[in-house]
Amino acid sequence: MNRTAMARRLRRDQTDAERLLWSALRGRRLEGFKFRRQVPIDRYVADFACLDARLVVELDGGQHAEDVGRAYDAARTEVLEACGFFVLRFWNDAVRYELDGVVDEIASVLRAARP
Repeated sequence: MNRTAMARRLRRDQTDAERLLWSALRGRRLEGFKFRRQVPIDRYVADFACLDARLVVELDGGQHAEDVGRAYDAARTEVLEACGFFVLRFWNDAVRYELDGVVDEIASVLRAARP
């Protein structure tokens, strides 16, 4: 499956955490920045990206806590950073139970990125 088709499928089949965070980010609701979801970047599909601020937000489930998941995430972050993005990672549970804190942290990064 190519990255564009994969991104479309991921947008259609969002996790609960992705749906919650998207409701806070969509429509320039956060600091006036435009976010996109499931964005192809290099060989990966980022969960959320603000292209103007060069920010990627990734949501991680339990599989990311295992050695293989951590190694994959580190390689993915390295590629995204090489493409000029700052990468923020949050656990799905943080989004589900501490959404305001997650949004505040993203907003802080956006304010720092504002020209």
